[in-house]
Amino acid sequence: MNHRKTGRILSRTRNQRRALLKTLFGSLILHEHIETTEAKAKEVKLHIDQLVNKAKLAQSDETRKISMIRDLRKRLPLVAVKKLSSPDFVSRFSMRESGYTRVVKLQARKGDGARMAIIEFV
Repeated sequence: MNHRKTGRILSRTRNQRRALLKTLFGSLILHEHIETTEAKAKEVKLHIDQLVNKAKLAQSDETRKISMIRDLRKRLPLVAVKKLSSPDFVSRFSMRESGYTRVVKLQARKGDGARMAIIEFV
């Protein structure tokens, strides 16, 4: 049975996958759009909403702010945490409950034919 098995393996071990996603999250937050494979983009889209929601909660709830920032630091590089927790970045998404990113599919990569996509903030 395959119960409670979510997420993509991405042909990596668990630690490599965590490191890859951490860098992809950081790059997406810093540059606000990245070009990557379609599978990686879809995997990042699943998790980035949770991180933005935590940043929004940290801005609104002063009692839980420190714990939210600590949790973000576990999953993101420090530079990305600073940008994500800044008031101007979070205020862009104040009217949204979820759906902070979009995935735009591109042509296949020329070298190996991998399906490519751009993931960006709305």
